[in-house]
Amino acid sequence: MLLRSFSQPLKQVNRVIKQSSYLKIQRRNLNLHEYQSQQLMREHGLKVAKGSTATTPEEAENIAKAFFAFSGETDLVVKAQVLAGGRGKGVFDNQFKSGIHVCTSPDEVKNVSSQMLGHRLITKQTGENGKPCNIVYICERKYVRRETYLAITMDREYQGPVIVGSAEGGVDIETLARESPDKIIKEPVNIELGVTDEQAQRLAKALGFTGRRTVLAGQQIQKLFQIFWENDATLIEVNPFAETAEGEVICLDAKLNFDDNALFRHPELAVMRDKTQEDPRDVAAYEHDLNYIGLSGNIACLVNGAGLAMATMDLIKLHGGSPANFLDIGGGASERQVLEAFRIISNDPNVKGILVNIFGGIMRCDIMALGLVNAIKQLGLKVPVVVRLHGTNVEKGKQIIEQSGLRLIATQSLEEAASQVVKIADIMEVAETIHLKVSFELPL
Repeated sequence: MLLRSFSQPLKQVNRVIKQSSYLKIQRRNLNLHEYQSQQLMREHGLKVAKGSTATTPEEAENIAKAFFAFSGETDLVVKAQVLAGGRGKGVFDNQFKSGIHVCTSPDEVKNVSSQMLGHRLITKQTGENGKPCNIVYICERKYVRRETYLAITMDREYQGPVIVGSAEGGVDIETLARESPDKIIKEPVNIELGVTDEQAQRLAKALGFTGRRTVLAGQQIQKLFQIFWENDATLIEVNPFAETAEGEVICLDAKLNFDDNALFRHPELAVMRDKTQEDPRDVAAYEHDLNYIGLSGNIACLVNGAGLAMATMDLIKLHGGSPANFLDIGGGASERQVLEAFRIISNDPNVKGILVNIFGGIMRCDIMALGLVNAIKQLGLKVPVVVRLHGTNVEKGKQIIEQSGLRLIATQSLEEAASQVVKIADIMEVAETIHLKVSFELPL
């Protein structure tokens, strides 16, 4: 996407990650599938293609038969419902190419669906493991005369919502913005007025719409902003925002993201979450009210506070290590949450060491120590754990660890903790490379 809006902590984390050349993060947003986005837009009076979903090849075939029999359609489009961009250029794990196919018969729809359903689609945004395709969307084919790009997001530069557009749509908008920034339109929206008629018409003309289509496009832009504002969206992207051969203005493909922190106001959106498209660790963190971001390294970090997390990751990098995650248990985590935090990070096969860095304030060191001890005992944790505690009830916390009978690597400073965990992770990594089995069992 061209523009995204995040909370301040996540934006800071994103900056640190970019500077440190980390490979991958997960952001906590509610993302809707294409068919869900199309349904939401249809309910708000926007023009979208007719379509229906299927979870089996046979169901897809029956939908196609109904389309061909009653709508007069000659072509249908079958789209894999996977929460990732670049579906058209993706490849499934069975080597079937593309997540978007034009079909001309029910048999072809069934065959294409059978190649998609139950398989993982790998695109430039999914990583090498891809994402599962459990649903296909069968919709009418629209013959497009012209394609434009339209998005609405929150932007700090404008201190509010901004509409981003381009008369050149249906393309990689990031590449267009980089190579031809003059072709990108940015229009801030006054939150008290919304998108006015004059502003909507001006935007429509800037996107290249003429005649009565200027009015139609302007009305659709206003309805899109209504969805954005009323539902606490962080992003609405329509690509292409198109003009058909019949003179229609239509939203052919859309991506809608919503702020998780506002979902309590929108239970009808919350139930649309597809957890199969998310990292299981991210789902578990969400369910236990923990802040988790997966990275590509081998040292797990368990901290309390975004600032402390960034400092911890920086020191790990400084000592030559690579963080495997950002896991913030917050200021008031319970013993149960600490246990679940350890469960999440210990399930990552790439983790070769765990660094616990707690500055006790609201989150007391003795609660952290109890959670740590119980986690190791209940989970049978065998990954080396380095602990640095400081702050409220730190002596009680150290006493709990000493009396537990567990062998943990306790340190006095963060500098020492980072150095120790990097050395340990390196030993574990080298041992695996030469197929030498190394066991660090807790308790010893």
